[in-house]
Amino acid sequence: MKSARLLVKEDRCSGEDRNRISQWVPVCSLLVPVSSTQAQWGRALSGTFQWPQISQSLACGGSEQIPGIDVQWNRKYHTTNKKIKIAALRMYTSCVEKTDFEEFFLRCQMPDTFNSWFLITLLHVWMCLVRMKQEGRSGKYMCRIIVHFMWEDVEQRGRVMGVNSYILKKNMILMTNNFYAAILGYDEGILSDDHGLAAALWRTFFNQKCEDPRQLELLVEYVRKQMQYLDSMNGEDLLLTGEVSWRPLVEKNPQSVLKPHSPTYNDEGL
Repeated sequence: MKSARLLVKEDRCSGEDRNRISQWVPVCSLLVPVSSTQAQWGRALSGTFQWPQISQSLACGGSEQIPGIDVQWNRKYHTTNKKIKIAALRMYTSCVEKTDFEEFFLRCQMPDTFNSWFLITLLHVWMCLVRMKQEGRSGKYMCRIIVHFMWEDVEQRGRVMGVNSYILKKNMILMTNNFYAAILGYDEGILSDDHGLAAALWRTFFNQKCEDPRQLELLVEYVRKQMQYLDSMNGEDLLLTGEVSWRPLVEKNPQSVLKPHSPTYNDEGL
């Protein structure tokens, strides 16, 4: 095992010419198995979805020019998007730094591999997307940025593990297909009863290999309580700070799922 400092690119824009300047900013520190082989990357499910695209204006956190829009409003919109982008980075960071991966490996009998890390991260990113889509246009914009940061992190982790560029690109496409297939399945499951959610988790999270119904029951309970916990958080606070905390996989006190305290932030919402 080797400790790796994982980074993602944060795109910034200059004043008038809006030239993109790529900078690396830290996202997380996590132990990743350097002995993982390229074959582990091929475990992701295949599909037919397209590679996610992010526009120049989205990457810069700005907005397109619309005739008749007041300059002051345009600046306010640009500033708001910049704050949301920072909050999105923090929310994605919460998915990888505040999740107890070791507990998932142990209780769900998952191997300590990159693929297992991706499946656990995918589940938490999806829960964040479900929550933020309830916050209107700003929430949907934040969802796109969260996904963008996730793929930046996944690519960087692959490079740290020593996967060559050809294999990395090929398997990232497979993982992208897996991601969108999982999103559709989880969305259907969360809107269904526990049997439907369990089926979605069995297909995607456990890759159809879970033989212990207690593990499925544990994960269904985890997703339900986590979604309830996220719903109790104030939407405006999430848009401003992006701070998300996660309930433990196994609750010592099931009655402890209470409404969280409101986060603190300065006048700029940071």
